[in-house]
Amino acid sequence: MRIGLIVNPIAGLGGAAGLKGTDGAGVPALALQRGAEPLSGRRAAEALRVTLSALATPLEMLTVAGAMGGEAARAAGLSPTLLGLRAGDPSTRGDTMAIASALIDAGVDLILFAGGDGTARDVVSVTGETVPVLGIPTGVKMHSAVFATSPASAGRLVAMLASASDSRIALAPREVMDIDEDDLRAGVVSASLHGYGLVPVERRMMQPAKGAAPRSDEAAVEAAARSVAGALDPGVATVIGPGRTAKHVLAALGLEPASLLGVDVVRDGALVGTDLSRREIAEAVGGGPVGVVVGVVGGQGFLFGRGNQQIGPDIIRLAGRDGITVLAGRGKLAALARPELMVDTGDPAVDAMLAGYLRVVTAPGETLVMRVAAAS
Repeated sequence: MRIGLIVNPIAGLGGAAGLKGTDGAGVPALALQRGAEPLSGRRAAEALRVTLSALATPLEMLTVAGAMGGEAARAAGLSPTLLGLRAGDPSTRGDTMAIASALIDAGVDLILFAGGDGTARDVVSVTGETVPVLGIPTGVKMHSAVFATSPASAGRLVAMLASASDSRIALAPREVMDIDEDDLRAGVVSASLHGYGLVPVERRMMQPAKGAAPRSDEAAVEAAARSVAGALDPGVATVIGPGRTAKHVLAALGLEPASLLGVDVVRDGALVGTDLSRREIAEAVGGGPVGVVVGVVGGQGFLFGRGNQQIGPDIIRLAGRDGITVLAGRGKLAALARPELMVDTGDPAVDAMLAGYLRVVTAPGETLVMRVAAAS
């Protein structure tokens, strides 16, 4: 099996930096100034190492030199065949599409790409539903259903597909969704369908598309948020995650966030900071006691690792399991593709700490116990 690899080296930079994405002129540079670290190549190499450890036969990989593929492949221990293309610095959508086209011309059986929804959109604009694709999640939002749940899951899926004796994995078209990030930064969520990619069908290792919260949950969630707000401990810095559900807690405190999709910190009923980056959250919290309030990504069930990368593993570790409050409506929980919540913090030890069972606040005085699993 011939595998084509594309890495979007700037994917995900805007997450930890609190920029809601990395699209737009100057955004990658601004993200780096705010302390973001490139993760895409590292997560791609992680996926490939899992593939190699699971395969008994050699893997033929085609990619391009540098940050858009060659570096990650070599970091995983591969000696890829390099196409004669040169990507820009920083790379562009045009680079992604040109590489995808060249990989198809070279006869690859699968295009493995590392990025977010924008990268998926660019790849699938070239492949359509003719060449299978598989996304390694390295972006900010990842609402599309063409991504594995984690780099490790992507690696295992590639190994299964590449194993000649393994016919368990079927292929089917799944949605590619993307959000206009300029609108998103202005607080307007406008996700659109941009096509379908042909991907492996594997319920445990592929994430579903993001789903909307049922309107029937609204009143109960608002009331639950008021009870959560009233129970915040004095003197404790509480990190409030993005999304309408978590922001109901701020509203109950009479506070106004700078952005619906930003991360805020409150202490003793007052805003310490709003729409903060990962570095700014750490500064606002200091080394003192901390709590975290987060919602659940509809359809997918993610607590951490999708759209809230500002809340890094260090803060989660500092809060501990007992310091995390999960807020979600019963309708949203019932509509999840799998009856569990998932975490993909980028730190396996933190993912393991969170695994188990957590209570989800669904209404005043009401909780629902949900299983939490690492996405890998």
